[in-house]
Amino acid sequence: MADLAARLAAAHVDGDAATLSGLYAEAAEGCGTEDEACFLLTHAYVFALQAGLRAATDLQYRLWQLGREEKPEGIEA
Repeated sequence: MADLAARLAAAHVDGDAATLSGLYAEAAEGCGTEDEACFLLTHAYVFALQAGLRAATDLQYRLWQLGREEKPEGIEA
């Protein structure tokens, strides 16, 4: 976890939105609660949007499944 925190800090210093998105998504995988995971996934989603990453769609879908985001376009539900 210390390694992940160090990589997050470095990516923040660099202003690297693409790396931040991936790191926050990685951090969400190791969370103890759904609220913590959603907090981190939201960060991952915002940075993915900033960086113009295709991963933003997947992150939006994951947040939608957890009741934290609007339904992504093109999803039948």
